[in-house]
Amino acid sequence: MNLEKCEICPHECGVNRIKNEIGRCKSTDKIKIALYSLHYFEEPCISGEHGSGTVFFSNCNLNCVYCQNYEISQEGKGREISIEELAEIFLEQQNKHAENINLVTPTSYTLQIIEAIKIAKKNGLTIPIIYNTNGYERIETLKLLEGYIDVYLPDLKYYDNEIGRKYSKIENYFEIATKAILEMYRQVGSPKLDRYGMIQKGLMIRHLVLPNNIENSKKILKWIKENMDENVYIDIMAQYFPTYKAKETKDLNRKLTKEEYQEIEEYVYQLDIKNGYMQELGEHEEEYVPKWDD
Repeated sequence: MNLEKCEICPHECGVNRIKNEIGRCKSTDKIKIALYSLHYFEEPCISGEHGSGTVFFSNCNLNCVYCQNYEISQEGKGREISIEELAEIFLEQQNKHAENINLVTPTSYTLQIIEAIKIAKKNGLTIPIIYNTNGYERIETLKLLEGYIDVYLPDLKYYDNEIGRKYSKIENYFEIATKAILEMYRQVGSPKLDRYGMIQKGLMIRHLVLPNNIENSKKILKWIKENMDENVYIDIMAQYFPTYKAKETKDLNRKLTKEEYQEIEEYVYQLDIKNGYMQELGEHEEEYVPKWDD
């Protein structure tokens, strides 16, 4: 697999990124990042006391109309860096006592990230590496990551592919994302925490509840319950608010109601889902509150 005929993600655009040909994700062969920082608002087992060492990569292979980071993902805000610079960022985050390295929207840069990890590990990187993805991943690409990624943190957005087409301009999202998640599970298994409650290895699935799409969320949760080990963590997120093109999208131009989220909460208990988090519905979109025991 190479960037001369890019098939990194399921779009398989086939463009020559080395010659600056642009495919769906708009990425070239250069790594582009928007920022890197210690992030304290991830799930408790990721952020911990010292924060998660996040690296926000520019561009994305989805086009979600409600993306809260649209300036980075859709408009390509960021700067180009080398593989060596990325390795240095990983080590810098570790030196700041980050709990982990958190690769946010990394898919387009998988090949470069692998090389950066190799360099960083040779120079002393030891903290867990998290692959924080929208879930639209190609199995062949994920297999290249085996042994380099400790924690997979995928979204599982849509059960109904029509919703995926409508909101993210994506085909066959559910089939592709669920196969990808099963491959991630094969590689890292259920979460393993250290004595401080920090995740060291394993799979955690995120799902953002969208207004007017409660049945979609229920079907996603039911699939997870029926197809994944009960020890896999699920994070059900309530942080949705209308931004970017969602402001002009009829079904998405409001926040969740308490009634909608309560319905999801009740369904979680009905399914008897064992492990994970439910994000508190309210003013603080980034505040996570555990609703059941790990």
